[in-house]
Amino acid sequence: MEEKQILVKNLNINYKLFKGEKPFDVAQDKTLLVLHGWGSSSQRWQQVAELLSQKNFLIIIPDLPGFGKSQEPTNAWSLDNYVEWVKEFSDTIPQLQDRFYLLGHSFGGAVASKFSIKYNQKIEKLFLISASCIREKNLKKSILRQFSKLSKILFFLPFYDTVRKAFYKFIVGDNDSDYLNVNGIMRQSFLKIISEDLSQKLYFIKNPTIIIWGDKDELTPLYQAKIINKKIINSKLIIIPGGKHALQISIPEILTEKILENLPH
Repeated sequence: MEEKQILVKNLNINYKLFKGEKPFDVAQDKTLLVLHGWGSSSQRWQQVAELLSQKNFLIIIPDLPGFGKSQEPTNAWSLDNYVEWVKEFSDTIPQLQDRFYLLGHSFGGAVASKFSIKYNQKIEKLFLISASCIREKNLKKSILRQFSKLSKILFFLPFYDTVRKAFYKFIVGDNDSDYLNVNGIMRQSFLKIISEDLSQKLYFIKNPTIIIWGDKDELTPLYQAKIINKKIINSKLIIIPGGKHALQISIPEILTEKILENLPH
């Protein structure tokens, strides 16, 4: 494994590169770009990457802007901003300048999906792992957005911290939520990203697509995988019994096996 740094969109970016024992041949060997989920990093995909690289695939995993060792954006980013970042990153890395395989997990799956719609000529095959493409509007999300706007006005009040904690406990009800685990610009980015539902855009994905899901996923329930499978014409759904959301952490060997079954040998 090699860890490298590069400047992309004026941000210092950290990424990991995994390759097998034989020298990599850009003309013949295949490259897989992995986009991790929200609040995650390249580190959490290391075990899967090491297993895949043993089959002579080159695996590239960046810490997406704002996560891991990569620099935060200077303003709140939307899904489109991350898509354009992936485009510039892939144009900068020599092994990604031709067609490559693209894998996205959770939030990274949403980025990968939208990237495939806009830049399908760069993608050999798309892998969506527990992808957060379906974003139903609900009261909880609406309250969260309104509270975020209000908190910018009331943050100076002496009782602000007490109210904020009470809000998360009784309204959001998730002390470990993705929103709570980030601050500042990244919280604003999170609100932008969860406001975009890709349901009606998935029809435009033309690349061969492999959808891998755990049937016990509570963050992106299985019914969402079935919606994605129905909307992407050239797709195949693989369901892992007992699998939860972070398949790369809980069952990396099984996830790797499912990925390899759908990669050329």
